[in-house]
Amino acid sequence: MTTIHQIETPALLLDRACMDRNIRRMQSQVDGLGCRLRPHVKTSKSWPVVQAQMQAGAGSITVSTLKEAEQFFGQGVRDILYAVALAPNKIDHALDLRARGCNLAVIVDSVASATAIAAACVARRVQLPTLVEVDSDGHRSGVRPGDPVLVEIGHALHAAGSLAGVMTHAGGSYDLDTPEALRSMAAQERDAVLACAAALRAAGLPCERVSVGSTPTALSATGLDGVTEVRAGVYVFFDLVMAGIGVCGVQDIALSVLTSVIGHQPAKGWIIVDAGWMAMSRDRGTAKQKVDHGYGAIGDSEGAPLPALWMSAANQEHGIVSLRDGSCPEDLADRYPIGTLLRVLPNHACATAAQYDAYRVVDGSTIVETWPRFSGW
Repeated sequence: MTTIHQIETPALLLDRACMDRNIRRMQSQVDGLGCRLRPHVKTSKSWPVVQAQMQAGAGSITVSTLKEAEQFFGQGVRDILYAVALAPNKIDHALDLRARGCNLAVIVDSVASATAIAAACVARRVQLPTLVEVDSDGHRSGVRPGDPVLVEIGHALHAAGSLAGVMTHAGGSYDLDTPEALRSMAAQERDAVLACAAALRAAGLPCERVSVGSTPTALSATGLDGVTEVRAGVYVFFDLVMAGIGVCGVQDIALSVLTSVIGHQPAKGWIIVDAGWMAMSRDRGTAKQKVDHGYGAIGDSEGAPLPALWMSAANQEHGIVSLRDGSCPEDLADRYPIGTLLRVLPNHACATAAQYDAYRVVDGSTIVETWPRFSGW
């Protein structure tokens, strides 16, 4: 069988056993909360990964692009939520997916978008289930609870039979790092979306679906009465940002980049590797956390952590690995000679995975499978 010592670098490695543990953990958590899990598949963009999530109990998915919807609908997934506010130039594509048998739902957070969807539905005499996005934490987009525009959007969609419910994403949870704060954010996320569901119902409008989700809040929630589904994505692989938040350990990160030592700058204390920001991405998500991992945390070829090292800088194809204490040992090249293999854990699994077209699925140092992934819109 092929081993990691026989392939070219950089390469994207996926620890299947670790991934499966992560999948089981999230499925068990959401099942215990009495909700349906709708994994966000933008993290993997790979059918074998999504298939493993569905075999564990998830019957539906969340996507971030209509290309993802097309790809996974082609694999037989029918229940799909496109969780980015629908641009008018994508309405026809969404309706075409519906016409082909995909149970696609979309989201909006403005009257203008809702009106455009309603007009298209009326013209084609069809329905496009649409959820109103709620801003539960001031993180990004959505309608704030209590804003009367929520009901306006609801009426616009309901006139075309397309109002399906409400949804939110507590992205602000990424700025937290204590169990107490995460539980509080999970409750805030839940309460915000339930308040909006109640407002729609009080206005005589239907609100069948109540959707929440982020990996940190999904794993921290203690009660989700009234919520129908939970969306989460990065949990399938985890990453250094999630470890910094405290919802996983470094040992739970299933994804790594295999890289080779290609040079040294002893006077600077640098080990040069062939994985730069094109291999790791430019994401510096740990920069504001208690432990800054630069462009990635370093492990040996088997994945055992080397906490004295970090990827301190990156050029397009060159990564600079340094000692965290800033020292410049004279024997650096002897410790890590040319050709040494290292594994780099990613700050943001979604961003790092996006640099590759396949996962090398590993069991230790053995490559057991290669799983394709796709990119683009």
